[in-house]
Amino acid sequence: MVYEKVRYQLMKLLSKVSEPEKRKKEKRPSNQRRPICHKTLTCILHRHCRLLSASMDIEAEIRALQLDSAEDNNATLIPEDAKPEEVETTDKVEEEGMTDEVDTKSQPVQAEPKVKDKEVADMDCAEVPDEMESQKKRHLNVVFIGHVDAGKSTTGGQILFLSGQVDDRTIQKYEKEAKDKSRESWYMAYIMDTNEEERIKGKTVEVGRAQFETETTRFTILDAPGHKSYVPNMISGASQADIGVLVISARKGEFETGYERGGQTREHVQLAKTLGVSKLLVVVNKMDDHTVNWSKERYDEIESKMVPFLRSSGYNVKKDVQFLPISGLVGTNMKTRVDKNICPWWSGPCLFEALDSVEIPVRDPKGPYRMPIIDKFKDMGTVVMGKVESGSICEGDSLLVMPNKAPVKVLAVYCDEDKVRRAGPGENLRVRLSGVEEEDISSGFVLSSVVKPIPTVTEFTAQLQILELLENAIFTAGYKAVLHIHSVVEECEIVELLQQIDPKTKKPMKKKVLFVKNGAVVVCRIQVNSLICIEKFSDFPQLGRFTLRTEGKTIAVGKVTDLPSRSSA
Repeated sequence: MVYEKVRYQLMKLLSKVSEPEKRKKEKRPSNQRRPICHKTLTCILHRHCRLLSASMDIEAEIRALQLDSAEDNNATLIPEDAKPEEVETTDKVEEEGMTDEVDTKSQPVQAEPKVKDKEVADMDCAEVPDEMESQKKRHLNVVFIGHVDAGKSTTGGQILFLSGQVDDRTIQKYEKEAKDKSRESWYMAYIMDTNEEERIKGKTVEVGRAQFETETTRFTILDAPGHKSYVPNMISGASQADIGVLVISARKGEFETGYERGGQTREHVQLAKTLGVSKLLVVVNKMDDHTVNWSKERYDEIESKMVPFLRSSGYNVKKDVQFLPISGLVGTNMKTRVDKNICPWWSGPCLFEALDSVEIPVRDPKGPYRMPIIDKFKDMGTVVMGKVESGSICEGDSLLVMPNKAPVKVLAVYCDEDKVRRAGPGENLRVRLSGVEEEDISSGFVLSSVVKPIPTVTEFTAQLQILELLENAIFTAGYKAVLHIHSVVEECEIVELLQQIDPKTKKPMKKKVLFVKNGAVVVCRIQVNSLICIEKFSDFPQLGRFTLRTEGKTIAVGKVTDLPSRSSA
């Protein structure tokens, strides 16, 4: 089949070959291609049929042979201009297969002009066709949050099963594993909790990741741990999210445990809002439990308690929050609406419909490139992972790894498992780089535009809201905590309290502030030990909002209001 295709291309050219005598008598202009003799074409045909596996460029060789006479090609000889002995010698070498290269004596090759690195770097990446746009599906990161044992991993696993990402055979395998561990109801969680430690404990430790699609949207699930010991990991997941799914257990006693003081339901909501999760789906899970039995009274009780708290956390409940009942274990009211025989009082959407209805955040594909790095590894070069917060990236781009200002070149871009030429904001990417070693990159570094690099600082001004200090602690100059901002985790110290904000007027108080208590809003200067990459909240909200934690507790949330005028960039 391949032989015939090559033969057909060559035979088409043979039809244009002139008589040898006529060719010799006529003098052609120097820029005119000359015809090719039958003997030379036959030689090419036989050689290429032997070398097809080497992917030789047949058309390039033919074009080279069509170039003008030897004199017009810097006195380079081609077979039909050479003496008969030379042609026979060339043919003999080719027939013996002693070289895969085209003989420079027989075929001059025109070199293609090189594209300078600067020209590649200066290309407008936003003008390159976007493979992601061609799919006509938007992309959203969804973080699953809530108290431990609320059913986050089980719900995430059920979503993957219902969307066809997991087959029946795999489910049967997980059912057997769970049964062997006397944890029959955990088998769906095994889809998300792939770590053996997580399966033994029945608790998510790391942020689980998985992808699924609906008719209109590509989703990435970020399954955050619910235990208070792993809140830093939850922060890492929520900082990458576009929308949140707050999973609440309707089972008697479990909702109360998560919601009351010390439960993770409250802290997760506050952290999600602080970290930029502006849209929230509150799914009341385990409605099929024997203590609930799809009770409307229990559902209404949970909603009535959650609404005031969500408002106090900064959510516009009517606009940005949606409640719905589900059963993550059996998949009720998830992909399709719940049967009226099971839940006659519910007439709202199912979970998939609610996810599809969420509006996509405003993103700027032409802004300065910003991708906080969450992980790195070696794979034919240095590969970094992260979510694009601003701008677009193309193969061949020249960028900076900040804060160490390492100039790098983009060798390849991967979105999910697909290699793409270009990707825009909102996408989770793996980017292969040259110019930097893996050990020179840390989580919290940022892949940044060269023209407008991200600022790097050791001190900044911020507005803080104090949530709940440790017992007997005073928030004043010298207070130390751990700063969490995008993928940065760094120890920090309060250098100076500048102003306290009046909660009623929202304006600075005139009285000089020396210390503040729970609930206060204060403007202060914060210092860190190492250079970090941050932005003002007004410029890049996702890179300018943060939390302060100490001794396993979130004590304050804040936003960057000002950077030093000499901030390194």
